[in-house]
Amino acid sequence: MPALTLREVLALDPVRATEPELLAGEAALDRPVRWVHSSEVYEGANFLDGGELLLTNGFGLTDTDAEIRRRYVRELAARGASGLAVEIGRSLPTMPPEVTDEARRLGLPLLALHRVVPFVRITEAANRAIVARGLSGRSVVRPWGDDHTAALLADLADRAALNQPEVEARAALAGFHPGPGARLIGVSVHGAARDATAVDRAVRLLGGASALRAAFPGDVLTLLALPGSVSGDPIRTVQEAFRTAADPGLTVAVGHAVEAGSGWLRWSDTLRAARTTLELALTVPAAEPALPDGPLVTSARALALERELTRGGIDTNRDRLARLVQHALGPLLAWEAAHPSDLVRTLEVHLRHGCSPTRTAALLHIGRQSLYQRLERIESLLGLEIDDPDLLGELLAAVCAHRVVRGMGATQVRGLRTVA
Repeated sequence: MPALTLREVLALDPVRATEPELLAGEAALDRPVRWVHSSEVYEGANFLDGGELLLTNGFGLTDTDAEIRRRYVRELAARGASGLAVEIGRSLPTMPPEVTDEARRLGLPLLALHRVVPFVRITEAANRAIVARGLSGRSVVRPWGDDHTAALLADLADRAALNQPEVEARAALAGFHPGPGARLIGVSVHGAARDATAVDRAVRLLGGASALRAAFPGDVLTLLALPGSVSGDPIRTVQEAFRTAADPGLTVAVGHAVEAGSGWLRWSDTLRAARTTLELALTVPAAEPALPDGPLVTSARALALERELTRGGIDTNRDRLARLVQHALGPLLAWEAAHPSDLVRTLEVHLRHGCSPTRTAALLHIGRQSLYQRLERIESLLGLEIDDPDLLGELLAAVCAHRVVRGMGATQVRGLRTVA
């Protein structure tokens, strides 16, 4: 299907509401429009790549002489602009004759907009139509066919070449309109049910939230928008919703919270973090005992250390992590190989909970005296005091790496891959 033309842009309701008058370039009305921009800066032509319709209120044309105005039109034509639309009546009472003359000479479509319509309404409608036409006319066959939501989520998760206006237009096309102050959170769900029912239930529990979600071969990927009015920790809020909404056996990974207005790269970051976290949750043994019933719900920050240790891919880091484990925990591993025990896991749980004997004993379901005996054995084998602040970072990284290395022997989950 061909690209949207300037003639078709002029037929859009917000454009028609401006009562546009074509002053030049009638022969070029069927040229394609790649994007619609608004700019009040005279040098705006320098930012065009070709194929854009430029909207301006004419402020940059008011205090300039005739030759500068002509040069402005020449530069737009030289940059390959598909047209220039100028609002008449506020900053600019009438279209300067030299602008019309130069546009006619160059064959550049020139529009006078006689009624004030917010440019954001025009750009949103036009760019949404451009994106819809482009998606329906793509020659590349993608696994999700005409599912625009899946296509957008896949492009964001894969960090495809995008730009902010395109992402916003495609999100709007999918009915996703994060409000002012909204926080976006990526969520990746894996399990027997590859539909989005768990996501839909969680969204209802969150009250006022909205979501982009689609099913892929390895997961249901979601971009949640929490309204700015939702108080408290957004990550914990989303996790609690999924603990209630998700069925037993499902694994849910929650990414970072990012501001909706922080740009599409941040949207991509939270989706990629959710997918990486899900892969780790499915392939690396958990640091602590899991609840016997219900879904496994984790987050990128809960597995932050695992994610850093495996940055670039799990297999890529195998040898480096094995060396780290052997250097820090060699004597402890040798003991465990000869004597059935749970010392490495005890050490990790203890370190993760601030070296609190009470909390560690409760999580391991053992008495405090038994815990003290284990800790003494660990310190004796390693020849150090495990609550030494200088050692905490190294020891925690090593015990975490030990779990990752053990998980590397597990069967990889089909359809998932490390993306960050």
